[in-house]
Amino acid sequence: MTEFLVKHFIKDYKDVEKVSVRTAYGVLASIVGIFCNVFLFVVKFAVGLILNSVSVTADAFNNLSDAGSSIIGFVGVKMAEKPADADHPFGHGRMEYIAALAVSFLVIEVGFTFLKDSIGKIRTPEAISFSVISVIILLLSIAVKLWLGLFNRKLGEKINSKVMMAVFADSMGDVVTTGATILSLVFFGVTGINVDGIVGVGVALVVMWAGIGIAKDTLEPLIGEAIDPEVYARIKKFVESYDGIEGTHDLIVHNYGPGRSMASIHAEVPNNVDIEKSHEIIDRIERDAGKQLGLFLVIHMDPIETRDKSVLKIREKTAEILKEIDPSCSIHDFRVVHGENQVNLIFDMVIPIEYDEEMRSELPQRLSERLKEVDSRYQCVITVDYDYVAKQDEEK
Repeated sequence: MTEFLVKHFIKDYKDVEKVSVRTAYGVLASIVGIFCNVFLFVVKFAVGLILNSVSVTADAFNNLSDAGSSIIGFVGVKMAEKPADADHPFGHGRMEYIAALAVSFLVIEVGFTFLKDSIGKIRTPEAISFSVISVIILLLSIAVKLWLGLFNRKLGEKINSKVMMAVFADSMGDVVTTGATILSLVFFGVTGINVDGIVGVGVALVVMWAGIGIAKDTLEPLIGEAIDPEVYARIKKFVESYDGIEGTHDLIVHNYGPGRSMASIHAEVPNNVDIEKSHEIIDRIERDAGKQLGLFLVIHMDPIETRDKSVLKIREKTAEILKEIDPSCSIHDFRVVHGENQVNLIFDMVIPIEYDEEMRSELPQRLSERLKEVDSRYQCVITVDYDYVAKQDEEK
């Protein structure tokens, strides 16, 4: 069904890097979401009235809020489509994140409202009735929400959409909460014990937790998150694939919405090559990055020594000692300046960003002391840098 809808309603559906195609995906997901959720609201609300069940009614209004979420998502993707202008030179792509954040607040508000209603039901229980037909209708609801969630996840993965992934998470929460509602009705039908209010509290808490999770996921790109390791590796490999580039470091990516990123990176070039030739290579890489990666890339050029064997040997020894001290750290921009009575080793040390100030001071000192044991003339001038790449276990 998903492939059928995509192929029949989205022109050029394979070209997901185009803003117009991304928008078409968002519009399709929103319309399908509105239709499914309004249908489920009507069905569940009717069942809730018949059964006089707060948990079923809570579930119904949760679906209505989901329809509102789809409307917000629709508005968000349409606004994100707006091109860059004088006030927003990087476009309006972050509107999609803001829309997802609005969805999360709506979900939290609905959960909080029904948490209060459920607590009221626990304090003052009301009679409910059991119906096999009602349970069947709710099972149908689970099937619809499960499909809708997987539909949004598939589309969201195709275009890297936070809004769609938020809808997926919300839909999975609905599957859990509706399942809990069914269990409470079945439990009442078998035992005659009314646990509707207690289950309603559970439903409300799950809904609120889903909203908090969505808010957390959408706030990260707005605040500024670490670079995904796969993105880091792809950009690094791309730049280093060009002849005349010896290595790269200090990659930073700024996200202005899905498919709208700006990055800066330091590229190491041999110090014996004519600067105009190296600059021409850098310019070509920046142009190609825009065409092939869809990335606005700014490259800083760092000349490094590639021929002097004595310098290369000192660098290799420095990297070896640092690896013994802390394998998580690395060095770059290594230079050697010979003085009359000392040898200055000037370089940057990259340390994990989670290290505290004590580690930031201790590591350079330990490295300097170890290098002095190799040669008492060595004087280290170390600039501490941070690693902006997300850890593998932090990947979503």
